[in-house]
Amino acid sequence: MSAQHRTIVEKSFERLFLKPLRAMRSRPSTFVSGLLVLLIATAAIFAPLIAPTDPYDLATVSILDGRLAPGQVMFDGTVALLGTDGAGRDVLSAILWGLRTSLIVAISSAAIALTVGLTVGLVAAFYGGRLDSFLMRVVDIQLSFPAILVALVLLALLGKGIDKVIIALAIVQWAVYARTVRAAAMVERRKEYFEAATCLELSNGRIIWRHLLPNSVSSLIVLATLQTAHSVTIEATLSFLGVGVPITQPSLGSLISNGFDYILAGAYWITFFPGAMLLATVAAINIFGDQLRTIINPRLSR
Repeated sequence: MSAQHRTIVEKSFERLFLKPLRAMRSRPSTFVSGLLVLLIATAAIFAPLIAPTDPYDLATVSILDGRLAPGQVMFDGTVALLGTDGAGRDVLSAILWGLRTSLIVAISSAAIALTVGLTVGLVAAFYGGRLDSFLMRVVDIQLSFPAILVALVLLALLGKGIDKVIIALAIVQWAVYARTVRAAAMVERRKEYFEAATCLELSNGRIIWRHLLPNSVSSLIVLATLQTAHSVTIEATLSFLGVGVPITQPSLGSLISNGFDYILAGAYWITFFPGAMLLATVAAINIFGDQLRTIINPRLSR
């Protein structure tokens, strides 16, 4: 790795990671939202360990525990802190497992979409011409349709399954990354270092990945954060409609949907607590993403 490339990477690391960490000390909203995101992610990762019960283990679920109010004791002696649903599953455990599924789907789809969009955006900006026009027209067509509509059509073709939802959400999101990267890379193309790299007759791959990429990635950090929250919302919507994650697997959307049948009977907690967790998750990620955008690009706050 050349000294020049190390300098570019070090500056990018400083701007994208060290600077936001230092700024959190003076920005309570950034610190609080970041801490909340960390707690939510930790709860999702360790859900099998911290959940009081396994809500999808038929051997431990009893219909006799159905619709217990928050704080009541289940048949096996376990206290249902957030109550139970109609099937006798502990709502707290179901929320933790559902949160785990939602974040797995959101992060996986965002990573795939980021990889595809990053590649398309850099290639379009570097080569320009007809290739750029063609790729951007594809992006325009993709973005002209509502994301939820595209996801519904794709899942109707692919069927149910966590992997199918991840693929559908990745297809829905890649165009957003491609357009953002292409816009940032076009700005970098006008700078002197790009002209110098071209004059030195460096290979196209080296110019793209060692020069354009490090200087165009700052906007992607924020975009990936916000798109993750968007993915959580879409996944919950699809599961709520019954076309996303299979009903045999936990999801915040399906938990909310299942509780609707019991609201009029007074069992509000079956829908309320999963909905509150979904709202808190999306809000925390969005606020944290907005704060990161302000830190990385201070001009946006002026």
